[in-house]
Amino acid sequence: MQKGVKFRIYPNKEQQNLINQTHGCCRLIYNKGLAMRKGAYENGNKIGYSQTSAMLTELKKHEDFAFLKEVDSIALQQSLRDLDRSFVNFFQKRAAHPCFKSKHNRHQSYRTINQGGNIRIIGRYLKLPKLGLVKVRQSMEVGKINNVTIEHTPTGKYFAVLNVEFEPQLKPNNGGSIGIDVGIKDFYSDSNGIVVENPKYLEKSMRKLIREQRKLSRKQIGSNNRNKQRVKVALVHEKVTNQRNDFLQKQSTMLMRENQTICIEDLKVKNMIRNHKLAQHISSASWSKFFDMLSYKAAWYGNDVIKVPTMYPSSQTCSCCGYKNPLVKNLAIRKWECPNCRKQHQRDVNASINILHKGLQLQSA
Repeated sequence: MQKGVKFRIYPNKEQQNLINQTHGCCRLIYNKGLAMRKGAYENGNKIGYSQTSAMLTELKKHEDFAFLKEVDSIALQQSLRDLDRSFVNFFQKRAAHPCFKSKHNRHQSYRTINQGGNIRIIGRYLKLPKLGLVKVRQSMEVGKINNVTIEHTPTGKYFAVLNVEFEPQLKPNNGGSIGIDVGIKDFYSDSNGIVVENPKYLEKSMRKLIREQRKLSRKQIGSNNRNKQRVKVALVHEKVTNQRNDFLQKQSTMLMRENQTICIEDLKVKNMIRNHKLAQHISSASWSKFFDMLSYKAAWYGNDVIKVPTMYPSSQTCSCCGYKNPLVKNLAIRKWECPNCRKQHQRDVNASINILHKGLQLQSA
């Protein structure tokens, strides 16, 4: 099995220049390959990776593109393979049509493959093609390295994302079963009656973000002061992202350690964020990322994640007698009494209990 491990790296000035040059060359080759494929399509022809790879070989022979020989050749080929994969995903309706990459995008990256041990960790350094030994902050041991992605973030930091082989080990848990109902005000409510508050990191940082963005708008375009202020804005966004990821990792790991079976709703988050009144709050809660973490950690540790159909009326159904109350469709109703059995319900906790019952039915079916 494979997983990604992210370490921060500290390249020197010469290595930074070479990384930035590699980013530019990979972007150039990607855009030329995309233009070549679009032009062929408009003329009624069909080309693939082999034709774009031949184009790269011809470009290297020209004096005007001699700088392509200075960077990692595997990274250039990989950019064309990524382009080919983008078209495969597009034709299989898994992604949008590939678009041209811009040098103005502050988040740049390139990927290179480990061949013959040219990528490996040596003490406190990471050996990379063309770059040599780069200082790395290694937070955990890694297995065999398949490939590495070098990232340059808007805050000016450099990271290496290693794709490594690892053998997951089944971890013991308490063997329980739990239902999860996610929300906006509360991040989730579970079938045990526990309600986890939504930390709302973006909302808490909004005042500072607005203040820094207002300062940025007043700086002269192209000036050093504007670039310094841009980094300050990026740092606010980075902090929010790190806080959110830390929260999601801890919550998902806790659920895995305490339960064997976790039942969740199969929410179509992409469709839900089309509601412009709730889009920011839904995106800030990061339900999709939370569900992804539960899924891959369940595959690692041997847990079961059961997805309940979206249209199942978990909030409207009484978890005690099964009576369906259509009045509870109104989201403003947070507490209600079942007309049939007179049981008092807290909306989200009741929904999580129903999700658990439905999930266990699907598991045993």
